[in-house]
This record gives sequence, C-alpha cells and structure tokens, in this order.
Amino acid sequence: MVSGGSILLGKGEREVRLHLPLANRHGLVAGATGTGKTITLQVMAENLSRAGVPVFCADVKGDLSGIAVPGTPNPKLEKRAAELGVADFAYEPAPVIFWDLFGRQGHPIRTTVSEMGPLLLARLLELNEAQEGVLNIAFKLADDEGLLLLDFKDLTAILQFVAEQADRITTIYGNVSKATVGTIQRRLLTLEQQGGEHFFGEPALELEDLLLTTPDGRGAVNVLMADQLIQSPRLYATFLLWLLSELFEELPEVGDRDKPKLVFFFDEAHLLFKDAPKALVEKVEQVVRLIRSKGVGVYFVTQNPLDLPPTVLGQLGNRVQHALRAFTPLEQKAVKAAAETFRPNPRFKTEAVITELAVGEALVSTLEPGGVPSIVERARICPPRSRIGPLSEEERRRIVEESPLFGKYEDPIDRESAYEILQGRATRAPQQVEPHLPWGGQPAPTRSGSPWGTAPAGTARRVGGAARPAEPASPSGRRRILDDAVEPQPRPTGGILGEILTGGGGRRQGLAEAAAKTLARTVSSQVGRQLGTALVRGILGSLLKR
Repeated sequence: MVSGGSILLGKGEREVRLHLPLANRHGLVAGATGTGKTITLQVMAENLSRAGVPVFCADVKGDLSGIAVPGTPNPKLEKRAAELGVADFAYEPAPVIFWDLFGRQGHPIRTTVSEMGPLLLARLLELNEAQEGVLNIAFKLADDEGLLLLDFKDLTAILQFVAEQADRITTIYGNVSKATVGTIQRRLLTLEQQGGEHFFGEPALELEDLLLTTPDGRGAVNVLMADQLIQSPRLYATFLLWLLSELFEELPEVGDRDKPKLVFFFDEAHLLFKDAPKALVEKVEQVVRLIRSKGVGVYFVTQNPLDLPPTVLGQLGNRVQHALRAFTPLEQKAVKAAAETFRPNPRFKTEAVITELAVGEALVSTLEPGGVPSIVERARICPPRSRIGPLSEEERRRIVEESPLFGKYEDPIDRESAYEILQGRATRAPQQVEPHLPWGGQPAPTRSGSPWGTAPAGTARRVGGAARPAEPASPSGRRRILDDAVEPQPRPTGGILGEILTGGGGRRQGLAEAAAKTLARTVSSQVGRQLGTALVRGILGSLLKR
C-alpha cells in the first residue's frame, strides 16, 4: 500500500514502511533459501511501481515472472492483507517489460564491446593482470586506428591482429606475447560456447527504456529473465555490474527527490563479489556510494549479509532480514553479524529472533524521515497483488509482443566495424596492402637482418654517417627508404670513415675498393714499422759495443 510518500512493507507491533525520499539510500534483502526473499522482492517491486518508480530486477529462478499478471484469488492472502491493514488490496498485475540477454524470453539486451570496456571484460573472462594488460593494449590500438569494437567478432578480430603484429606493437604499446593473446582467445571461445556473444552488438540498450512509465503513472517493472543466464554466474554478475556502471555514468545528477528515479534489485549478489579483484570491489563501492545522487537505489538480494564486503554493507540503510539457520559455527557467526547490523529493539533479542522467523516474516529496519535507522521490527510481510509463481510460455510471449518496445531490439544490426575493416585489408593483394600499424605509415619491406631497419615518418635517418631529414610519406603511407641505393650521390664526409670511402680524393670509391686499399696501407705500415725497429736496434747495438 502506498500512502503519505511511503510504502507499507509489513506489520508487527507497528507498521514498517519504506519512505520513498530515502529509498535511494540502498538496501538489503537477505535470508536463507525458502524463507520468502522472492515474495518480499515482488511486494517491493509492485508497490514501487504503483508509486511511479521504475524497477529493474532479475528473475533467477523463473518464479518472479508472475508479477506480470493478476494474482489468483486466495482467502489466506486476503485475510493476511486485512490483518496487516492493506485497505485497498486487490489482485492486479504490474506493468512488466521482459528482457533476456539471449533474446529467447524477452527483448534482447546488447551492449558494444567498447561500452563494456577492458576492466569488466577482463573480469568476465577471468584474466590475470598480464592478460588484462594485453586486452587494454588491444582496446587502445583499436581507438588509435579508428576501429569500432561493437560485437563479438570485432573483439576476436582485433586480438588476432594484435597477435599477428605483436613484434611491432610491442615497441609502441608495451610487451605483447602471442601466448597471452592465445589465452585470451581461448577464454573468448569458452564465453562464446556459453552464449555470451549474444550480449555484444547493436542495437545497444538505451537506458531511457528502463525508465518508462505507463499513462496512469505507474513505473515499469523491468524483469531480466535470468534462469538460463545464472548458469553462467560470471556473465550474470558482470552484466548487472555493467548496467549499474552505465546508469552511474550516464544519468544526470538529481540530488534528493521525492522518490527514486529507478530502483535496482541485484539478486544473487554474492556472485558479484566472489573472487573479485580488489580494483573491481573498489569500483562497486564507489558506484554504490555515489549513484544515490543520480536518483537510483540499489538493493542487494542474497542469503547471508556476510556475502557483501563491509564497505558495501555499510552503505545499505533499508534492510529486510528473513530467517537464517545456525547449525554450524560459521552459520552462528553469520547470525550474530546480521543481528549486530540492526538498531536493537528492547522487546526482543535480535540474534535469537533471526533463527525463529517463519516463512513470510522478517526483521525490518528502514530509514526514518530524518535519515535515522528505525528500531528493528519483527514483521509479517504484506502479500503480493500479482501471481505467486511463473508464467506460462504463451502468457510470457503475449506480454512481450504487447510491450511498447517490441520490435526495437529484436533484429540485430551489423554495421562496418573492426572485423569488416581488418578482413578487407587481409583479402587485398599482398603487393598493394601491408599490415597497418598504429603509428600511421606502413613499413617498407626490408631484408632479414638489414642494419638500416625502419623509422617512423618525420624522423631523421643516417646515410653514410651524415644525418638528413626523412622524406615525407607518400600518399599510401610508405616511405622510400632505399631511394639512394638507385643513384648514390656524393656527400661530404670526414674523419677516418670519410677517408676510407673517398680514398683521400673527391671520387667516391666502392666499399670493396676502399677496404682493399686500407688493408694494403695497414700491411705496408706494419712492415715499415718492423724494418724501422730492426734498423734502430742494429745501430744502437753497434754503438753500445764500442
């Protein structure tokens, strides 16, 4: 029930309400399996929608899809609603838009490889630091070359190009190992086998489509069908983190509002932090801390509060804690930690109540209008107005086809990008096209082991010991390095090298001729020195004998 700028969540000795101006202070819905977390999420999503707040949530088990149709009449639910004071209780659906990364049970969700970025992609592929560095080089190279990274085949093409040009790229961007590139390519193959390639491409998701409202003012409930996606937990967690990051980066600052602009439910939240590197955890903490000012509330749904890092858990002001079991020492520790996060209620011992809660009961503490956490209350959660349980395939298909977004994302677009450009270069005649390098011009062919090498356009090069400016690059980007070999021109030289090459005169000698004369002079000078030494010794010897 929505009234007075707040949502009724349940009731114990007193009502527990989620105040809309403070709903963007984030929250937590926790509890063991089968204790009612999904129903709580469903009730919160329904009431936020009725208050005009769009919602995004994931359906990891397939039983949240029933929110799209009216509930089945049930005397127990009606009695519970009356006992909790829900005066306007009636069975009604929420305005739902179904999404699916694979495009099977809802509108496809896509993003481009560039929008995903190397950090999240490295997380998705489970890369180590060295492999992530090579992936960063690939993204930088694509930017410098103007190569669009849109879909999965663009990513594989740029990595293949990096492997082929590893020796030359290393001198510009840093060390690139072909073995490292090969490891990344194998990880991409695994991702492709899991269906991850469907996530990359166009048309990419427009965030405005998650913020729709109906003509009567209700917010859209965006349901991500994740029952298949959850089988690839790393893809699931990375996708939701990407979406959260996109909301943070693209939405404008709005400050405090009468109600959130969007509420984001992150189900199975422990997957986000499992084996996550420190840099990624810090990024999540930053987003959670700052996205409040964008009008977005983030609610983590998980079994145990300890699944979340303390830095994130400390940001969550609105909490619904369902029952936890304490059969092992580790579980007992979790119960104690969960109890300590609530503002104590003098009427009961929180740590003991957590293990006694029935299905549909929860310990609830929300932020009061002054921003202070309320005293924890043991409450029964309100019943949902929509169906408890999944939709049939026919019902879901009908809702997708009636969606205002139907037809916008269904057909993929494949425009010219990195894959097509690199394939075009590879299929041209070898004598016309050489590998395109990130520094602009293309290298002239050189013999193996040539001492001349190549130099970037616009730098000086040395010929015969004298430096002269390099000639401008030709329109094709190739420089004429060996032009002087065709018609060598005399140049002033000095020192020993100049004497060797000119023979002391003005005519330029061949290298063999100069070497022969030098050898002759060396031999003759050595013979002369030996004869002179013998003569001096003879003269001195005769003088000493006298």
